[in-house]
Amino acid sequence: MSLAPAAAPLPTVPRWATLAWAALLLVAAAIYALGLDGQYVPTNGDELVYTHIARLTAASGHWLPLVSELDHMRNTKPPLLFWQAMVAGDWGANWRLAALRAPSVIYTLLLAGAVAWTVQLITRQWRTALIAAVVYLCFFCTFRFGRTYLTSAPETFWLSLPLFVVLWHRLRKNTSSTPIDVGWLAHLSFGIAMGLGLAYKSFALIAPAAATLWTAQLLSAPQLNWKMAFQTTLKVTVSALIALGLFGLWFVLDPDPAAVWQEFVVGENAGKMSNAQGYWHIALRGGGFSIWAQLLAYVQNAGLLALVVLGLGWVGVRGMWRSAPQAQRPAYLIILLVWLGVWLLVFTLPSQRSARYVIPAMPALAMLIALYWDRIARGWYLASLVLCSVFVGVMGRIAWAAHDLGIGSTGDLNASLLATGVGAVLLVGGMARPSWTRACTVASCLTFYASFGLTTAPLNGDAGHYNAQTVGSIQGARIAVPSSFNGQFERFQFQLPGNQFVAYDGENRGGFDDAANTQELARLSEAHDAVVWLQSKPTESQPPCLPNCTVLGSRWEVKGRHQSGEITLANVWYPQRWLFRPEWLVRRASAMPAQR
Repeated sequence: MSLAPAAAPLPTVPRWATLAWAALLLVAAAIYALGLDGQYVPTNGDELVYTHIARLTAASGHWLPLVSELDHMRNTKPPLLFWQAMVAGDWGANWRLAALRAPSVIYTLLLAGAVAWTVQLITRQWRTALIAAVVYLCFFCTFRFGRTYLTSAPETFWLSLPLFVVLWHRLRKNTSSTPIDVGWLAHLSFGIAMGLGLAYKSFALIAPAAATLWTAQLLSAPQLNWKMAFQTTLKVTVSALIALGLFGLWFVLDPDPAAVWQEFVVGENAGKMSNAQGYWHIALRGGGFSIWAQLLAYVQNAGLLALVVLGLGWVGVRGMWRSAPQAQRPAYLIILLVWLGVWLLVFTLPSQRSARYVIPAMPALAMLIALYWDRIARGWYLASLVLCSVFVGVMGRIAWAAHDLGIGSTGDLNASLLATGVGAVLLVGGMARPSWTRACTVASCLTFYASFGLTTAPLNGDAGHYNAQTVGSIQGARIAVPSSFNGQFERFQFQLPGNQFVAYDGENRGGFDDAANTQELARLSEAHDAVVWLQSKPTESQPPCLPNCTVLGSRWEVKGRHQSGEITLANVWYPQRWLFRPEWLVRRASAMPAQR
């Protein structure tokens, strides 16, 4: 993408507009805290795997080696992520999802602050700076991966920090005392920052991080010559070596470095460079793992702002025909484009490709959108606004359906419907007033996130948890729990703490007849102290073991996987029929109560 320089002096912005964007940023920060302790937040299965490893490692009383009950999933990530959870969770004394996720939120908000500060230095305008921060928090990848217990937030922060420093250096006023290139001390610090990023995710990230840092400095230099190119290459090389050295401490400190090598280096990283179907087959025809899919990574990561990203791309395409020579392009623009381009290019190379891998470049995308905020055509925002409004309406309908099932109070329903009403007002305002469309679009996106949090709030509360009496009645028990992928059973550590959980495949029992489900529950009950049983069919109003078992407690659960034909045009308006299902904690009638 080739973008012409952003328009030079921006018009004076009314103070009220700046204050409105500041208020919207505060709202975004509050939304990021909403439901942080709940299990119904956008995330992925890795979070529970990491939680499992961190919990058992904390229980061991040692920093290393990492501990896991999952086969071949002990050294799945470097230790810094798990150490962070061990400290945040006070070594098990405060083992709550909110505590484990809080560092990610802090990292994300710091990144939003760095984005805002950088754009303010570029434009000298706080309104545009605040827009950049809000846009960054509106990206779905930020909302999904930037507030959960995953590697994305810390790795993005530490790997982005050197590029922010280079940007700030280039934006300084040119004076005789200002060196052209970034000094040695800064590059030593860059090495430490990148090393911390690697210690969260992988040594492999040194490739895009160092390549971006090197290219950005060379192409944005006011005076590029062979001497400077050599010095920059040497400095970035030293930074990379420091970063790899910090990562390598894992092998030095871990009492079982051979396991680290086999599980992490060979299994977790080298395996992503090969595929049984052939590299080029996957690259060109591999669906979601293809190069073509990877080229849309930034669009995918933007979520409900995907159309705005496409609008930015269209501005870039048009700018190619009348772009200024490179020498006339501002340094900040070159750095931002390099940031996006190098990360995308590097991650087209592995056979396993994912939009997640370019998340560390999303701050650059947010800054570009803010800088070209008014040059992106209104139609792109308007289409995004309509899309956001649809999703807000869907959440309102789901909240109503949940209330029909007795999930949540009238106050919970009213809060969700209020958010739906706000979404409707934003839609009308953005369509009626062209000058409001852009602001209404991002506000509507945040409204959807708020709607999601408010709709799931009852499930994160009493409706989605076993009551205190149930939790207290079963301690130290061996409980069979449904789990469809590695580590999913770990969620019961927050539901029924103090017990041992044994996973069984209970997510997809809808394809079995009633007799088979009754037999399976009986088998599990005989082999365990208790069983967590999910409703297998809508017609199943009670666990099939009754009257030969005792129901200790129940809660509501959101069904994540559906059988073919379970959702149809006839019932799509009634999510209470296919989205929610009860879950029961049962014990065979002859079993003795578990001892506390």
